[in-house]
Amino acid sequence: MRFDWIKARQTKYTGYVVLYTLIVIAVLGMANWLANRHNKTYDSTANKRFSLSDQTEKVVKNLKQDVRIKYFDKTSEFGRARDLLDRYDNLSSKLAVDYIDPDKKPQLAKAEAVRNYGTIYIETGRKREEAKSVSEEEITGALIRALKGGERSVCFVTGSGEHGLDDTGRTGYSSLKEALEKNNYRTRTISLLEKPEVPKDCTTLVVGGPKHDYVEPAANAVKAYVEGGGRALIMLDPPVQLGREETSENQALVKVIDSWGVTLNKDLVLDTSGIGQLFGLSEVVPLVTTYETHAIVREMKEVATAFPLTRSLETKSADKATAEKLLSTSSNSFATGNLSSAEIRINPAKDKKGPFALAAAGTYSTGQAGQQGRFVVAGCSSWAANNILRFNGNRDLLLNMMNWLSSDEDLISIRPKEPEDRRLNMTRRQMNSVFYTSVIGIPLIILAAGLSVWWRRR
Repeated sequence: MRFDWIKARQTKYTGYVVLYTLIVIAVLGMANWLANRHNKTYDSTANKRFSLSDQTEKVVKNLKQDVRIKYFDKTSEFGRARDLLDRYDNLSSKLAVDYIDPDKKPQLAKAEAVRNYGTIYIETGRKREEAKSVSEEEITGALIRALKGGERSVCFVTGSGEHGLDDTGRTGYSSLKEALEKNNYRTRTISLLEKPEVPKDCTTLVVGGPKHDYVEPAANAVKAYVEGGGRALIMLDPPVQLGREETSENQALVKVIDSWGVTLNKDLVLDTSGIGQLFGLSEVVPLVTTYETHAIVREMKEVATAFPLTRSLETKSADKATAEKLLSTSSNSFATGNLSSAEIRINPAKDKKGPFALAAAGTYSTGQAGQQGRFVVAGCSSWAANNILRFNGNRDLLLNMMNWLSSDEDLISIRPKEPEDRRLNMTRRQMNSVFYTSVIGIPLIILAAGLSVWWRRR
């Protein structure tokens, strides 16, 4: 009888063990299934280095068609790209990633014309684009090119002292050219002096800070282009005279812009808040953190932009055009009319106090459906130059303007950022302070404390 009881008890415990084992296996299996389909991570880095940008999330989550990313490399090198590509894969069920070893599948590699390890193709429908490197900027750029189809042509006006499109110096626009071409824009230059007419294949016209006056036919060509349904970004610097550097007033072009409801003031905006000095900027480079509700700047919250040597502008109602300001300086800014002195001094009693609008966007009614003209006006052209384009939100703002002008509002967002430079830069005074504090001061304090304890106990 006792034996039967023990046997029944052993059977009962065995059943419990089997049941608990099955439950644990089921829980682990469910957790693994959920983790495989809902991969959630937390990025604690200061600049969100291991998170995808707002633009990438916006593009991938809004996919309307299937997209396939093909990564060709040695199997041992898959991990180098998996960290990034799996983040794309987790954003949408319409996007899939294939990892292919060309040595193990030579037929497929030959059919895809793969010649180098690390090749990345983005395919959608019958279109294929190649990303030049394993970086978010390259992959998202290739994805946009595959989705958007044909290129958009951006025409830069030359001939009157504008920033050079191929100029790699600090004031050139070569970085702007590179950024545009990575975002599916084709760039070229045109001259309105040789032929005062904007070519019809120009998607967007850019006037980048002319130092000399536009002759009236050239200004009228810009006017006719926008009022005929064209799109233009016009950046006009204040007419300063600093040493040998002189910028003309460009009255003919200013008059055209004024007819669209944007008045460019003949002044120079100075920032006295001191915030710009934290970024190594001077008072002649106003820092902007205040944005309006326009589509161009709607997603620029808490992102600073900088505008070197800028003038202020005002918006007003016009006949067939509507304009609205995009961004403004802080209240700790002044606008001075002194444009000929190398040493800028603020006169609170005379100079106008901010905030001031530095850029505006508007539309022109052509009277025909679907042919609305669009324009963006900025009181500064150096904010898009090589030496400052990558400052905080400058590049995002510029590309957002181009997206809006080309009617690609769905691409307006904050784009992938480069890895943040976390090096500590100190002045000589700060280095001396650290040296005397850590190498001399703290050891002396410890030594004095030890001597004090010894003296009391002796």
